[in-house]
Amino acid sequence: MQAYRKFEPLVVVDKTRQTYNVSRRVFVDPEVLAAEQEEIFERCWLYLGHESELPKMGDFVTRRVAGRQIIFSRDAQGKLNALLNACPHRGAMVCRERQGNAKSFQCFYHGWIFALDGACRDIPGADSYPEGFKDKPEARLQSVARFESYRGFAFLCFDPDAVSLETYLGGAKEYIDLVADHSEVGMTIVGGTQEYSIKANWKLLCENSFDGYHAATNHATYLDYLKDRADNLVPIALNGIARDLGNGHAVAEYRAPWGRPVAQWIPAWGEEGKQDLEAIYQRLVERFGVERADRIARTNRNLLIFPNLVINDIMAITVRSFYPVAPDHMLINAWALAPVDENAHRRHDRLTNFLEFLGPGGFATPDDIEALEQCQRGYANNKETCWNNLSKGMAKEVPSYDDEAQMRAYWNEWNRRVVGA
Repeated sequence: MQAYRKFEPLVVVDKTRQTYNVSRRVFVDPEVLAAEQEEIFERCWLYLGHESELPKMGDFVTRRVAGRQIIFSRDAQGKLNALLNACPHRGAMVCRERQGNAKSFQCFYHGWIFALDGACRDIPGADSYPEGFKDKPEARLQSVARFESYRGFAFLCFDPDAVSLETYLGGAKEYIDLVADHSEVGMTIVGGTQEYSIKANWKLLCENSFDGYHAATNHATYLDYLKDRADNLVPIALNGIARDLGNGHAVAEYRAPWGRPVAQWIPAWGEEGKQDLEAIYQRLVERFGVERADRIARTNRNLLIFPNLVINDIMAITVRSFYPVAPDHMLINAWALAPVDENAHRRHDRLTNFLEFLGPGGFATPDDIEALEQCQRGYANNKETCWNNLSKGMAKEVPSYDDEAQMRAYWNEWNRRVVGA
């Protein structure tokens, strides 16, 4: 790993004074972004998609991951593949559709045909090539260097020497398990992809996604909305903890007053909803015991998997990944996740919750976008106001969900990879 020691200190920790500061240069400097591309996006495991997006043989989706065009496919043997979407002949994108089902891919430029596992099926004018050419490695679509899944979440890595996905995920597996265990028959992505952009540095969304400190002010409108519906809410105050999960992964875990389709009931969902959720809860107790069932059903999790995957299991479940376009611009993809066997009423309540708070037009996301873009504008003053302070809760043995321990965990790993410190 090349350490960018030409940078002055970008993360400064003073344990004696209990202060933690991050240079605002990291949000504006193109050289820092170039270092991130090389030391983070070229080396870390990155989220590609959920296995449920490819339920049938021949299914595929195409995605852009860290600047590469990728085909995520399920081949004729049912095996999942992650292929570079570039013809080995002259480099044209082979698959130009966003998603679908196919028996093969044909490059529109010269007509080469490929199976869903990348094998070359046919080459027009094959008699002008050496015998057996289409069976050689250089004639097939190239697979990414590493491709692995954990509990239905598929990741790729461009570094052939990277540790295994399970090793990389480390302590984050505990929280992925809590999400995956909502249903014993599996979880599924619901509907399509939400796509939007923010004119701010990508790391600001990493911070924001598990920042409990901003809720009372930035999301005051939503909290006022909940108060107006107080007769429909269970009497639970926001409270919980933050945890460093290793390798830059971290989580805020807490209780909150909103309804959770698995399985925290609110009176607005009526007696039928109450019976549904009680049945779900009792099945969780049978499977896992009371303590784990309560944790799955009635606690919320804002999980960030380094560097750029967010799984927020709150009033609904959102899966979100994002990439920088420039130091002050990012593109975001987000999906809703739900149990495969959820009935129509619970699915309706889940998606209502999702769109009401988590969607691009909901209560939370526009607030967050405005906050992050205002931060980015403020960084125009970074020569005079040079540092972001992330010291909240440093003196605590057990940090609260609204402290900043989870952000410090993220920045420690970022600093280790980018600066080598």
